[in-house]
Formats: sequence, C-alpha cells, structure tokens
Amino acid sequence: MSQPNIVVFLSDDHAQWAAGTYGNSEIQTPSIDHLARTGVQFENAFTNSPVCSPARASFFTGRIPSQHGVHDYIGNADPTVPTDWLAEEIFLPQLLQACGYTTGLSGKWHLGSDEPRPRGFDFWYSRNAAVSEADGYETPWSPRPDGELAYDHHAITTHALEFLENRPKERPFFLVVGHLATHSPWHGGLERLVSRYRNCTFADIPEDITYPFGRLRSESLYSSRNDPREALSQYYGAVTEIDEQVGRIVDALESLTVRDDTVVIYTSDHGLNTGHHGIWGKGNGTLPYNVVDESIRIPLIVNYPSGALGGQRRQEAVTHVDTFQTILELAGAPSPTPRTSTKPYPGKSFAGALKSEPSPEPRDAVFVEYGNLRSIRTPAHKLVKRFPTGPDELFDLIADPRETRNVIDAPAFRPVLAELGARLDAYFTRYEELPRRGTDVLSQPRHNADEAWRDTSAPRLEESADWLERLEARARARRAEKQRREGER
Repeated sequence: MSQPNIVVFLSDDHAQWAAGTYGNSEIQTPSIDHLARTGVQFENAFTNSPVCSPARASFFTGRIPSQHGVHDYIGNADPTVPTDWLAEEIFLPQLLQACGYTTGLSGKWHLGSDEPRPRGFDFWYSRNAAVSEADGYETPWSPRPDGELAYDHHAITTHALEFLENRPKERPFFLVVGHLATHSPWHGGLERLVSRYRNCTFADIPEDITYPFGRLRSESLYSSRNDPREALSQYYGAVTEIDEQVGRIVDALESLTVRDDTVVIYTSDHGLNTGHHGIWGKGNGTLPYNVVDESIRIPLIVNYPSGALGGQRRQEAVTHVDTFQTILELAGAPSPTPRTSTKPYPGKSFAGALKSEPSPEPRDAVFVEYGNLRSIRTPAHKLVKRFPTGPDELFDLIADPRETRNVIDAPAFRPVLAELGARLDAYFTRYEELPRRGTDVLSQPRHNADEAWRDTSAPRLEESADWLERLEARARARRAEKQRREGER
C-alpha cells in the first residue's frame, strides 16, 4: 500500500537501558528484542524533556517545550491545574486524519483532561495511572461492555486490539499504545513476572555515588528505595509485562494480514533511574532537577517489513520531534505550519535511515529542556544551564561517563564551554516562543503542586505521594459508583 499503517508503542518511564537489545543482561524482552533484531534500532535516541507531559507533547505536536508550552507533568488529579495546555497546537493524529488515516489511542495520554476524546482521534481509551480503570472511552462503533471494576493489566492491549479489529479495513490506520506499567509506584506488579527477578544480580545497575549536584526529591524519596531489590524486581517485571503486550499486538497484526504494511515503532516518553546515581525517578527526582543520561535516553526501534532495511543499529542522535517528522513522511503527510507562530518545526525526518541512507545533515547533538533548564549533549560533552543564575554543569562524557565531575570552571574546558554555549543559545533563539519558553516558566501557570523549579523547601518524604493517593481515591470512588449502578440494574 502507498500509505503504511502505523503503530506506536509510547511507554511510560521505560528507560533505554532496560531492554535486552540495549544490553541489559537479565531483563527479559523477547518481543522488543525481535523488533530490534529485524528492524532498525537507534542507539542515540533521546527525549526532549525528562518528564511525562512535556515529552509526550513534543511527540504529538513535533515541537519542543519552549514552543508548545508544557514544561512539567500535568496534575490531572489537581482541579486548580489548567487542562487546555495545547489548545493552539496541531496534533499528529489530526494531520494523519487529513491524509485518510483512522486514528486511535489506547493507554496513557497525560496532556490534560483524559475525557472527552482529544482532537484527531477516532478511537479513545485513556488511562492515566496503573491504579485505576479507564479515564475516558469513546469509540466510533458499539463499545465493549464495561466490565472493568479494578485495574486490568491487559486492558490497554485489549482495547488496542478492539481498534485493530473494528477499524475501517479500506483505510490506513494510526494507533498509539501507551503502556504505563513501568511508572512508579514500583509494587503490585504481576507476581508471575516479578518473581522471575527476585534472585537476579541486577549487575546492570551501576553502583554509583549519590547524585552530587543537589539533593534527592520526589520519587527518589519513596519508601521503595528502602528495599531496592524488590523495587528492581517490580520494575523488571513491569518491563516484561509490557513486552508481552507488545507481542500480543504484533501477533494480531500478523493474523489480520497487515504486518508487512505496518510500521511498528517502540519508544518511551523519557528515561528512568532505578538507583543510577542514587536516583529513583527521572528529571524531577533531584533538586536541582537533572538530565543525567538515564533520565533522557529512550529506546527507539522502527520495524517495517516492506519498507525498511532490518538488522540496522543507527548512531544518529534523534528525539521525539524527529520521530514526529518521520511518521509524517512515511504517511505522505506534509509538514504542518504552526497555527500561531512563525517559528519552524525543529525535527528532521530520519525516514532515509530506515533504508540505510546516510543522514543528509550531521546529527551529533541533542537539545533537552526541563523548565528553566536547557542542555546540549554531544558524544563527548554535556552542558547543563539553569536560567537565570544556575547552577550550571559541564561534563566530559568520555573521561567521566557517569557524570560525577563538573568541569565547567576548568580552564582546559573553556573552548568547549564557549562552543556548546553558543550552539545552545542559537538553537533556542531559532525555535523558542517567547510566551511559552522554559526560561520564563516561573511566570507561567502551574502544571502541578510539585514543580521542581518552585521547590525551595527542605527534603520531605513522599513529596509526590499525595498525587498517587488522590488517584487511588478516585479509583475507589469510580469502582464504588460502578458497583452501585450495577446493583440498580
């Protein structure tokens, strides 16, 4: 077919290091490993921001946080937080709908309200956390009977299969599957999977010194860190749970005889530390917040039997905004014009790489931001700047890959500092939107009650636990209401 089907697995908190194909010696990911072995694996894939909502916004809009204006996770359980952060943005599924695609999402959204269905989706089954049933469910056909009274580990895949089975067969489809089993809290996983890992060595987790450039906060202070072997067993089990669900969908594509004409992309919103650098969590797991490699590296695998040269491991540095442009090119959709801006889209398609073509432009650097933090990372160095007054860091990634020594004041690194600083400034000058840029985040609306750049307090245990407690309370209320309705029937 001229337009391929497209399935994107956009998992939550699945770090690049946590997959067999990326070198982990103990974690079991046979489905993901198969996609990599027979597809194209990107070794240097990074998020645009090391926290859920801004990273997902970059994937769905093709724009960096300093353009779309989402700089932290959106507190869905907090009624004081706005829900229309992306009202002026054009979503990827809208662009694909305009080219004839049927579109759907099953799983995590986390870009504002989970109901009703956002722009561009024909099918919608949303879930925000691994403690509750669906937050939103809308279909263009007769919906499945609502029998989910408690958290269902298989529901995201079940509804993804519902989409695949009921979609119009004469049109190409675009489906996003947002698994979230790997998100904290790291407990309550499927025992049949978690038990596989309790006797592991976990030798792939470095024995690091604790993050030396601030203090631990947020998920890094959860009580799960007191039993790290159990928390790691839970996380590894969650990765394997996702891998099983990936296999179910790939098998369904085979049985529906559409596998050869379907692009399957496996990626995640951002990375995660599970003891790396002493951190449990991602960018907001420390204060000052961080962009250590484990927080920003993501898996990115593209498998397309009839349109890509399998068995490749690519070295280009790519991010979510590049994946956005690649999907558009594969679908034959034109790159959009921003609705309210003259600033260009920052991403570059890597569709040529899928056929083993050389990159037309060097891809040696990625730019990452989180609130008023901006960073440029090259293979040799990483510069981290926090505006307006720091603290700033420069790391020599060749001599110090664990990012333990800040060399920003070392005379020998002054030329590197000047070069990277100029590249960082030029990048954001070209792309940033003044009303939405991250350097102005303190004057923008709150995303949640736990923004890292507003936290000047002393350490508090379970700083974000109230968010989880609210979600669990909402889940209990939903179950009680469903049971009440069932009793009235």
